Amino acid sequence: MTTATTPPAAPPAPPAAVAKERSRGLPIWANPRLGLVIVIVVLVALFSSLTPAFLDPRLTLAPLQADISVYVVVGLAQLAVLSLGHMNMAVGRMAALSTFAMGLAYDRLGVPLRVGLAIGLAVGAAIGALAGLVITKTGVNSFVVTLALDFGLLGLVTILYTRATDGVAFAVKPAGLAELRFDTFADYCLGEVCGPRIPLVVPFALVAVLAVGLLFRYARLGREILMTGANPVAAQLSGIPTHRRVVAAHALSGLLAALAGFLLAANNGAFSANIGESFLLPSFLAPVLGGTLLAGGAVSVLGTVLGATLTQVIYKGLNLLQFSLEDLKLYIGLVLLAALSLDRLRAMLAERRAVS
Repeated sequence: MTTATTPPAAPPAPPAAVAKERSRGLPIWANPRLGLVIVIVVLVALFSSLTPAFLDPRLTLAPLQADISVYVVVGLAQLAVLSLGHMNMAVGRMAALSTFAMGLAYDRLGVPLRVGLAIGLAVGAAIGALAGLVITKTGVNSFVVTLALDFGLLGLVTILYTRATDGVAFAVKPAGLAELRFDTFADYCLGEVCGPRIPLVVPFALVAVLAVGLLFRYARLGREILMTGANPVAAQLSGIPTHRRVVAAHALSGLLAALAGFLLAANNGAFSANIGESFLLPSFLAPVLGGTLLAGGAVSVLGTVLGATLTQVIYKGLNLLQFSLEDLKLYIGLVLLAALSLDRLRAMLAERRAVS
């Protein structure tokens, strides 16, 4: 007598595989990146019709590019740990402490601009690696660890600036900082149509975008980080050193936070204690709007660029329309909520159409 045996159930697919499989069955108009592009184009048209100053190359477009560069890198800093399903609540304070190290090196050691940048990036990576090490050794949730780190760094940054400077910023500005703030590349033209000048800080963000994109798409380290985020147990059983990948992802997050702090310091023209205060919310908005999964295992670098662009276009447009600070925050929240809702609605309709 024979008995039928039920084959073992297949293991659940990781989030990245599920997202990729779903995206294959969706029409092109349901792509979240395409949706962000459409929303950005509509908002640019709306703001430019309401206030012609929105298209002013010198007063609006060049500063807008500089702001987008900062918040693209901020979004990438959060994306680095979202790839694991983690959070970095201390991204702003990591930027603040890193830029303090840069300012101190410029003020006391007189190092060149690039050397100070390297010092700051090393400090940011070290702080991020420390956070990752604490998470792996203690098993405490990344939210708790980085939130505690945020409070600790807040006090440390305040103490350091109080003791190292007479006020809240370093008085010495390294050679080349003013050029990064004010200079742009030459106009680029297609026939008789010329585009806006490109600030010198934009290439820093482009290099970061390219490096992070290549890391997660082609490098073994990036793929193993994503596998760790998708299923830590399966990744460990397959031989991936998951603890090291967690530390590496958090170190990358700290390094990118430091770069964002440097770019903001260049835009402001000073290394001050308030750098990074506004980083936390945009660091989540950019990657999440762009399609990065909070659960880990799937990231979108291009989507992060578009998400950062969307938030800064909204901010700049409402600012030009002379909204007060309170109204500005309210309307930015409402517009972003509407954008997220419409994007989700579009995806649901596309999924239903694909199934039927």
